[in-house]
Amino acid sequence: MSRIRTTLAIILLSLVALKSNAQVDPHFSQYYMYPLWLNPALTGSIDGNYRVAVIDRKQWGNISNGFSTIGLSADITTDKSLSFGLNLLQQSAGTAGYKYNNDQLSIAYSGIRLGREGDKVITFAMQAGIIGRRFDFSSAQVNSQYQNDTYNPALPVNESTAKPSATSFDMSTGVLYYDADVDKKANLFAGFSAAHITSPKDPSLSSAYNSTLPVRYTAHAGAYIYLSEKAHLVPNVLYMWQGNVSEAMIGGYVQMAATSIMDVSAGINYRVNDAVYPYLGISYDGLTFGFSYDVNTSKLGTLADGNANSTEISLMYMDHKRQKGFFKCPRF
Repeated sequence: MSRIRTTLAIILLSLVALKSNAQVDPHFSQYYMYPLWLNPALTGSIDGNYRVAVIDRKQWGNISNGFSTIGLSADITTDKSLSFGLNLLQQSAGTAGYKYNNDQLSIAYSGIRLGREGDKVITFAMQAGIIGRRFDFSSAQVNSQYQNDTYNPALPVNESTAKPSATSFDMSTGVLYYDADVDKKANLFAGFSAAHITSPKDPSLSSAYNSTLPVRYTAHAGAYIYLSEKAHLVPNVLYMWQGNVSEAMIGGYVQMAATSIMDVSAGINYRVNDAVYPYLGISYDGLTFGFSYDVNTSKLGTLADGNANSTEISLMYMDHKRQKGFFKCPRF
């Protein structure tokens, strides 16, 4: 069983590493809790002075060394229509020591104001940084190390890449629209982003092939809808495509105030032809904790011994000032 799971992990990793024309970036269920990865134009689009967010996603827990993704973002607003942010991401998978890092700085301009009160805001942003990929076969368990279905670490790995580690320059861009009119019952927001517009190369697989990372396009939208003094509904949709792979999500959550500084959020989203995932969030005085659990509905569940489910935990802190003209940030 150990060998089967190890082999399966290697196959799944190979599908990610070798199909350069397909989606290779990680995805998140709580995508608004990791905003600068979703769209750099969300940099500074908050009802506060600054924001820090952390997200941790675990996939295929029954497989040894399944996908693990950790992200950290931080952004700060200024009084000059400029905002600045930092976004760090690391994904690891497999027994071959695979790690994928994407670290970027962002700058956003929100000086385009429409409407009589200037509360219809358009934000443009850019991100720039590096992508790093690394394989470490010293910790790998591959077929050449098995004798009669028994793993022998003394046997050679007999695996290599053209370049075990590689770093490339990377850039992303995005645009965001939101309605900050505090007198409205429904405030709409929508955005579009393009990641990896520099088509960073990946020479780690083959010096001759020198594959490139395809652009990841993301379109997202939603609304912040007033239900009562203590309740709001936040529906949202997302469509993302990269190479020949696409992903569509739809859902929402209800946010209810428990006290003057505490609220509770609960909802459900559906990733089309892939998973259903409920969400629960608790906010207290600017600190928000979120938990979601992906229940797989695709054929991947059969491949992964019936358990391709994923868990995701997020934590966000936002320094609130709640002034007119600032984006009411969704938390899911």
